[in-house]
Amino acid sequence: MAISLRSRWVFLPLILALGTVSLYFLRLQINHEAQPLPEAPHPPDAPKTPVYKDTNREIVPALPEFFPLAAKANSPSELPPVPSWNRPPEEHVPETTRLYIGFTRFWPLLQQVVVSYIAAGWPPEDIYVVENTGTMDANKRGQLSIQNPFYLDYDRLTNLLGVNIITTPSLQTFAQLQNFYLSEAISNNLTYYFWSHMDVAVHAHEDKEPFKSLYMAAVDVIRETQKPDYLRDENGHKQEWGIQFFAYDWLSLVNVETFAKLGGWDTMVGYYGTDCDMYSRLSMNNYAQPVQDAGMVYDVTTSLDDLEVLYRRRPKSENHEQRDTSSHKAGSYNSSLPSLTKSYLDSTEEDTRGAEGFTKLAETLEQMQQDKRDDKYRNSWQLRQNGGEGEPYYYDPDGFEKALQMTIEVGTKINEEKWGHKGCDIKAAGLKEGDQWRVEHDSTFDPPPKKR
Repeated sequence: MAISLRSRWVFLPLILALGTVSLYFLRLQINHEAQPLPEAPHPPDAPKTPVYKDTNREIVPALPEFFPLAAKANSPSELPPVPSWNRPPEEHVPETTRLYIGFTRFWPLLQQVVVSYIAAGWPPEDIYVVENTGTMDANKRGQLSIQNPFYLDYDRLTNLLGVNIITTPSLQTFAQLQNFYLSEAISNNLTYYFWSHMDVAVHAHEDKEPFKSLYMAAVDVIRETQKPDYLRDENGHKQEWGIQFFAYDWLSLVNVETFAKLGGWDTMVGYYGTDCDMYSRLSMNNYAQPVQDAGMVYDVTTSLDDLEVLYRRRPKSENHEQRDTSSHKAGSYNSSLPSLTKSYLDSTEEDTRGAEGFTKLAETLEQMQQDKRDDKYRNSWQLRQNGGEGEPYYYDPDGFEKALQMTIEVGTKINEEKWGHKGCDIKAAGLKEGDQWRVEHDSTFDPPPKKR
């Protein structure tokens, strides 16, 4: 029987539907056959363990007591008096003489520099130790042991020696610490301030006439800078000053306004090289950097065995054995010698200014400075404590030193890129203010820059 054309169109949708369903099931079958067979389960991975470095750290001997009299004293009256020739005026001088001393590691050197400034006549109330340890209030609470690199004797500094302590909110680089001083000075409306390295010891020129204590000689420098004609040349032009150097910047006087105008220290250059940058910018901007002499400032790496020698005392009679306190070998303190007590102090008297005791002290400090110059690693004193594990804010001492050296290296490279020059002679290389980050590498780089 013949099927009409209309009847054929009736079956077309049915045929298309059957084809679609067949194609769907065919694709399902293909996908199923393409799936990989499940793998056999792997045994669990063995726990991963790091490969540790050699941790056999050398045990550093416990630090000796470098100021036995202070250790036994219950009040400032039991400490030796400041030598009469160094004693500051009873009424404070009109000038502000704030002195900042930064501290991060190695308590014996901090104690020595503080005692040396006090014995040289600096009023203790004008000395500000800036505790830059990163240990918050741990030292104030007495939570760190003496073998901890960041330890300092908070009670001895404040209650016995009478100086001030400011604690930074976190560990600062050298450049950041300098800007911290500047910020403190601005906040306290200071027009100038002194700052000193902590690894120095000082004393006056006892053997020179007319005599001035180190403190009063420093005050005289302030007074000189305040004269209307200071640094005025014969043509009437007056040059402004930026910093006054006493033995480079081991002790220095800073002009707050000048440093603020230049934007302070470059904190991107954290350590070595940041002084070259700062002082070069002062020179580029025609700020004077005079060199002054208030006394001897020694760059040292060890502490005198007994800081009592800085007070320039001698026995009243031969019945009292006198210690040889001039030895410079750290850790050689002899506990068999008679202990320094108030009664021992009463049995001593002030030495004569410029006498043999002074000569021995000066010779010893000079030898200590030479020892530091001869040391391949001039800051080896920073490695003489490696304890403190388990104490608040503990930082592995070896790791701290390695991280510090890496930070120093990065800062040095930043300064080189900043000026396109390697070395401290930045201005002498023809560079000027405004050239920062704008010049190509010069011939101090290896290989030298390509000619265009």
